[in-house]
Amino acid sequence: MASLSDPRRQSLRRMQWFAVALLLASLCGLLLSHWMGGKGGWGWLRAFCEASAVGALADWFAVVALFRHPLGIPLPHTAIIPQSKERIADSLADFVRDHFLDPQTLLAKLAVLDPAQRLGEWLRDPARVGFWVAEARGWALGTLNMFDDARMQRATLELVVAQARRWDAAATAGEVLGLLTQGGRHNALLDAGLVKVGEYLAQDEVKATVAQLLLKHVRKEWPKVVGMVDAVASTSKLADSMAEKLSASALEELREVLAQPEHPVRLRYEAWLSEYITRLRDDPALRQACDDLKEKALTDPALRSFVASLWTDIKQLLQADLADPQSAIARNLEGALRTVGERLASDASLREAINEHVMAAAGQLALSLRSGVTAHISQTIKGWDDRQLVQELELSVGRDLQFIRINGTLVGGLAGLAIHAAVLWVA
Repeated sequence: MASLSDPRRQSLRRMQWFAVALLLASLCGLLLSHWMGGKGGWGWLRAFCEASAVGALADWFAVVALFRHPLGIPLPHTAIIPQSKERIADSLADFVRDHFLDPQTLLAKLAVLDPAQRLGEWLRDPARVGFWVAEARGWALGTLNMFDDARMQRATLELVVAQARRWDAAATAGEVLGLLTQGGRHNALLDAGLVKVGEYLAQDEVKATVAQLLLKHVRKEWPKVVGMVDAVASTSKLADSMAEKLSASALEELREVLAQPEHPVRLRYEAWLSEYITRLRDDPALRQACDDLKEKALTDPALRSFVASLWTDIKQLLQADLADPQSAIARNLEGALRTVGERLASDASLREAINEHVMAAAGQLALSLRSGVTAHISQTIKGWDDRQLVQELELSVGRDLQFIRINGTLVGGLAGLAIHAAVLWVA
């Protein structure tokens, strides 16, 4: 509701008093001319003031009848705006729908705008992009500082745990292993593993370690045999020789596996892998075992503490970077935006594709908004209080409507003079 200090109200009141003053002047002139006999010049004054008063009263009635009942009398076709509020609401809503939300009109204006080209020009301006990136950096830093760390830690933990519990670990493992078996990838993995094992067994340090283990085991299990052997030859040398032969034998076996696509080891490996993938997908016991292992990990205090601390670590990293004027995030964002701008400037097909998407989205948005906005405007106006509606409209256009009263007063007076002149001429 408009306040008493609203300048529109004061302007309206001035114009209303001016129109009333003209009406009062006409009435005073009419009374004076009658009192003076209405002859000669007083006849002309009477004719002017009489018609002027009639015109002023008629136009006052017309203006007032738009907003309320004149003198509070419920005459027909008065208080037009309040009584026609629902029709006005529907008409205004339809007008907005047909002239502002018409898809063809919007798309035609959008096509002339060429959004992709304008976006490219905007992104190619270093000063403009730099300014908005700096603003975005400040907004992001301010937003980070507003977060409640304890609440965010709990939210992070709850989110990770909830997602992990919904995750079907067994099915995922089966899918991953299934991908590894496509195109012989599992054989390549086996080959790589065997090569690494061979390289490990061929190392002198490994052979020495194996020899020491063999000698330690033999001395523990067969001490008398070792004593008898030591009388003939060195047990350590025998262990070294055995370790060398074991290494050579293992390497030879590895070479055979690597060289033979149908080697029994490969076949057993493929059969085991295929069976395990099937079990991961179909074996309830194995799937339950995977879920139990996952649940055990999720309830582990150390893991939960680590997950809860992720937010703090991420926040500190972001704060440190965003607080730096040479922020890596800001530089990367600015560089990415400028790259997009250069690409839009040089690639006509990209601009065309973006414009097509924008036009399609705008068309769908206009269609979806038409009914909603139309109904919203209509229902909002219908929900307004009659007095509030009348007051707002009167404050908006009432000052201009007072000119109708003023013009009616003056034009009526001139018409009265013309009629008086015509009567005198005929007589």
